[in-house]
Amino acid sequence: MSCVADHAAMGRNIKTAPEERKQWRKTMKFTALTGAVVVAAFSATMSVAQDRTGWPESFTVGTGSQGGTYFGYGSGWAGIVSEVLGVSGGAEVTGGPMQNMALVHTGDLPFGMTTMGPAAESIAGSNPIAPGLPMNNACAMFPMYQTPFSVTALSSSGITSVADIPAGARIGFGPAGSTSDTYFPRMMEELGVDFERRNGGWSDLGGQLQDGLLDVIAFAAGVPVPAVSQLEVQTAINIIEFTEEEQAKITAAFPVANFDISADAYTTLEAPARSVSMWNFAIANCDLPETFVYEVVNAVMSDNERMVNTHRAATSTLPEFWDRNTVMKWHPGAARWFTENAGASIGADMIHGG
Repeated sequence: MSCVADHAAMGRNIKTAPEERKQWRKTMKFTALTGAVVVAAFSATMSVAQDRTGWPESFTVGTGSQGGTYFGYGSGWAGIVSEVLGVSGGAEVTGGPMQNMALVHTGDLPFGMTTMGPAAESIAGSNPIAPGLPMNNACAMFPMYQTPFSVTALSSSGITSVADIPAGARIGFGPAGSTSDTYFPRMMEELGVDFERRNGGWSDLGGQLQDGLLDVIAFAAGVPVPAVSQLEVQTAINIIEFTEEEQAKITAAFPVANFDISADAYTTLEAPARSVSMWNFAIANCDLPETFVYEVVNAVMSDNERMVNTHRAATSTLPEFWDRNTVMKWHPGAARWFTENAGASIGADMIHGG
């Protein structure tokens, strides 16, 4: 594990920005009580203390690049958990789903976010960070949202469809190892597109598109993607949808499903845009205390409105979508929460240690 940890840590040093964390602290006020009330209060306090045995003093959530949905969404739920539980926490910029699987598996980070495709590949030992190593110590925690795959170009380019993308086009696929970088190049090849592959953070790629250094950006991120929203404020863009034939071809070849990007996601859209998508899940190191993960899930899943206020993609962060995980074993604390609060029927073979 030390080799993988060194590799993951090296990638972490290269890909992460300095941590910026906000700390929330709750104070508890006790009123003088007498008799049996004192005994009851004392017992309750002892129970809480016992429940927090092994809890970390702080936590970090592995997200993705700045300008992408992962960073905004991850910062949001880290803030909510920190405030509700009184444990200092924050988000960290990473290379995205593949790197998050590696960092959470090794314990370099307690929490992260991933998509079902990279999760399946990592568990099978196909993660490029550590080829051949099954990353099975990263557990499912809660459903987040679907990641649509979409193409964006400047209106001035004249590119209005995938078929319009010229041979040799310079396409930005997001951070190396991200969901977009893992799957979108293969999708483009499946659709017969000839291209030059470019990588980088979403905000950086948006700047390159504006400067004429890229012809197209192939986004795989929850909508609205901050970088796309920023682009359409600054310049005229085309958000390119797949044709029905292209959509069918992609869903037949990759672990994705049909998806429509709603017209109200971007001011550029006048009607829903045909796309495909892949589910995202929050993940936890499987060795974290059950009580801690249970309370983390409870803080996120019990108030969807609060989550949506941190990022619109959280409209799908709902208990009923627990069954969208068919790949990872559940953390015992998460499995208990969904069983008790969402009527989930999670088999013992799908729970870590079960």
